[in-house]
Amino acid sequence: MTVFDIRIETPRLILRPTQAEDVEGFRTFGGDAEAMRFVGGLQPPAMAWRSACGMAGAWALFGFAMFSVIEKASGRWIGRLGPWRPEGWPGTEIGWGLLPEFQGRGYATEGAVASMDFAVDQLGWTDIIHTIDPENTASIAVAKRLGSVNRGPGQLPAPFTEARVDIWGQTAEDWARNRRTLG
Repeated sequence: MTVFDIRIETPRLILRPTQAEDVEGFRTFGGDAEAMRFVGGLQPPAMAWRSACGMAGAWALFGFAMFSVIEKASGRWIGRLGPWRPEGWPGTEIGWGLLPEFQGRGYATEGAVASMDFAVDQLGWTDIIHTIDPENTASIAVAKRLGSVNRGPGQLPAPFTEARVDIWGQTAEDWARNRRTLG
């Protein structure tokens, strides 16, 4: 078994490592101004291709990266979420980003719960953060539903040094308690 065989199913989602068939979804995501508003800005198709390859490469090299999120009902790629820690990142993050038409349905929370379980149980993470723009009220609401607390302003590495982010987070011990309230 390789990391590319990992598959997590929630009631409405399939979470799996990035595959070649996901590149078009990354292009759609990267080209959508609303989807990219808080995650680095628009990406031309060539940059979105690199993003997909970077996720797949992180899976191959490090054994984790954000999952591709597949909606079970439609079979569509709807975003990426999960464990993420690029070079210089301020901590071990569970992040999320979904296409706008799939936001507001509880998918980010559903996928983040499964991803946090994976990060703690499989990756052995003892602390989980979410780097969130202070204006991103939807992501702040997800972090709060997960039981994370605002730890204050944070700093991202280049090329995101100018991004305003707050670090939301919780320990694995906190997650064990908070997880029970989420079903």
